[in-house]
Amino acid sequence: MSKKTALIVWGGWEGHTPEASANVMKSTLEAAGFDVTLDASTEAFADPNLGRFDLIMPVITMSTIEKEELTNLLAAVRAGSGLAGFHGTMCDSFRNEPDYQFMTGGQWVAHPGDIIDYTIQIVKTDDPITAGLSDFAYHSEQYYMHIDPSIEVLATTTFDGSRFDEIDGVTMPVAWKRRFGKGRVFYSALGHIADEFNVPEMKTLMERGALWAAR
Repeated sequence: MSKKTALIVWGGWEGHTPEASANVMKSTLEAAGFDVTLDASTEAFADPNLGRFDLIMPVITMSTIEKEELTNLLAAVRAGSGLAGFHGTMCDSFRNEPDYQFMTGGQWVAHPGDIIDYTIQIVKTDDPITAGLSDFAYHSEQYYMHIDPSIEVLATTTFDGSRFDEIDGVTMPVAWKRRFGKGRVFYSALGHIADEFNVPEMKTLMERGALWAAR
């Protein structure tokens, strides 16, 4: 039986440790039996045979993408390649590309208070991605996002209003999955830097989500 294949493309803002985070996911997927290709340029998305990958992972923040690269990426996922990612390295990759945001299901817009303590609530306990996980404390950026109402929410966080009173009590999706054509899409807002993969619940969510998304 041939191995599943994954493409991880990293780049953009260095504050999100894109190379280190990409390598964490490379090791994680290889341990799960994947053949992983790592690339540092969005030109990889222009590969006419992009659809051969069972899983595609952008690890890119605040960058740009050429039209033909994006068109090819959208087509590959619609045709059945999985898409998975985390934090701003998937849902703040290309701010000027609404078609990309339509595929991912959300876009980062704020993290009030920057690095703070907050809680992750597991809201879908019967899903294989979250099975066995309980609510857990987290120390990082608490992402406020604009999200697609069609996503299937797996975990949430609640804002306390200490920074902006108008968002007091707002419940925000943290992890979700969705379909995009024939492709499966998974996203987790956790993972500001590579060290956060040392949090067992965070790493479990990301690993299970990526495996679910893969064709």
